[in-house]
Amino acid sequence: MAKRCEDLALSLRWGGVASFAATEARVQLHEWLAVVTGSLVQGALLVFVWVWAPGLLSYALIGALSYSVFLVGQRVLNEAAYIRVDHKLNELFHASNLSPESYFLGMALGILLAYMPPMLFLLAFLEILHPLSALAMATLVATLLAVWAFSSALGYSVSTVFKDMKTIWPYSSLLTNLFGIVPPVFYPLQYFDATLRPVAMLVPTSSSVALVENAAGMQALAPAETILGTVSLAVEAVILLAFGIYMARRAAREG
Repeated sequence: MAKRCEDLALSLRWGGVASFAATEARVQLHEWLAVVTGSLVQGALLVFVWVWAPGLLSYALIGALSYSVFLVGQRVLNEAAYIRVDHKLNELFHASNLSPESYFLGMALGILLAYMPPMLFLLAFLEILHPLSALAMATLVATLLAVWAFSSALGYSVSTVFKDMKTIWPYSSLLTNLFGIVPPVFYPLQYFDATLRPVAMLVPTSSSVALVENAAGMQALAPAETILGTVSLAVEAVILLAFGIYMARRAAREG
């Protein structure tokens, strides 16, 4: 009996993730132009690399994948704030049987699914230029999932702070540039200042790119850098994901 109660509680807590993710994906895909234009920055940077340094195009494609996944979190930020600030729909969601965890994770997963097609195109292009081994592909999937967890939780947590949509956009742009453009994401870690390489390995986007490139034999990392990047990425993803769930529960209580 106790086991059945535990299973029921678990089902109620997480059972809505898939259904809300499907709903959120349909909402996002309704704005198909936003999905298409969501890869303009990556496309522009790839064109510049292709013209000026074609030998680095494979590195830039891996960076574009990491950057694209990180942008999911910024879209979670905007979507969660839009639902809460402009439409007050979060109060309706929280009043339903949908748990706060399912609300947050379903939204993040749905947005990821909606923006997956451009990422698959980048992956197909990468496979043509530099086919990945099984180890490299597994590393790519694992690190991108960690970046998604980190970015989604960060975006959702930030969205709960503001009460006006106009004040959110500058912070969204700041986070995007801070994590996606400044560190060595679209270019190899070996071109980064040697004294700052440990800092780069602490940034989820740049550490994920460096770990994939290392697994793919595109550049070699020192053992200490590999350990630092792997541990920091895993810890940051877990901590931010737990914090995102906490913020979702707090927002539900406050609503």
